[in-house]
Amino acid sequence: MTYNFDPDKWYADEYFLIHSKLNTSEITQNEYDEAVEILDKKLEEMWKRLDGTYQINNGN
Repeated sequence: MTYNFDPDKWYADEYFLIHSKLNTSEITQNEYDEAVEILDKKLEEMWKRLDGTYQINNGN
């Protein structure tokens, strides 16, 4: 199975949406800052899940 998900592209798209909301006054600066902080954490967690090698559990 091929997995073509690009976390950096996902981040850029999500960041663009958040920034656009700030530019159109849909969200405040504080809401923007919080949203970007959450987005950064999601990206970090995503990379932790994607970074590594596949391992087979020999116990089963």
